[in-house]
Amino acid sequence: MVEFSLWDILRNLLLAGRWTVSLSLIAFIGGGVVGLLLLLVRLSHNPAARMAVGAYVQLFQGVPLLVQLFLAYYGMGLLGINTSAWVAAAAGLTLYTSAFLTEIWRGCVESVPRGQWEASQSLALNFREQVRYVILPQAVRMAIPPTVGFLVQVIKGTALASVIGFMELTKVGKTIANATFNPFLVFSCVALMYFVLCYPVSRYAKSLERKMHVARP
Repeated sequence: MVEFSLWDILRNLLLAGRWTVSLSLIAFIGGGVVGLLLLLVRLSHNPAARMAVGAYVQLFQGVPLLVQLFLAYYGMGLLGINTSAWVAAAAGLTLYTSAFLTEIWRGCVESVPRGQWEASQSLALNFREQVRYVILPQAVRMAIPPTVGFLVQVIKGTALASVIGFMELTKVGKTIANATFNPFLVFSCVALMYFVLCYPVSRYAKSLERKMHVARP
């Protein structure tokens, strides 16, 4: 058994927290970029493209994130790609995030009254101009609170990256718990770290929701 003081535990978890935050931001930003591209495809007039994006969303929403991370890690190896736990975790979480953000944003776009589409069309705007100048500015207002709120799910989802060896909060916590034989104290500290990361984001999302007068579903 290795002797760890409470400060030693917190210090090591804080260092691991940097990787949790980094992975969360990469997955959230990358997922946002991919999700926006998928949203534009889903709003297009191409039925085949819309069906393909719909299938993508259903696939990543229907398969547990844990399984997706395993597939990303071992699948890249089968394809001959020499990857690391970091790359696999980032790729898996990015695809997972993109599917959910696409669906969140699609709902916000569809909540824009149909008359706005008709009015913009009467102004002789093409599809791209309709989306850019009329629809998206209105949808963004409704999309910001749930998008920020989903960041909480991404942060918590990074804990599953520990199963493929990525050294984030949960993985480091498990390592320390195995060394100290004091899992309750260690994982209490891990839980506190996640709370400190997630609670401000959650409160900020609720604050945005109130400010923008977005009704709860």
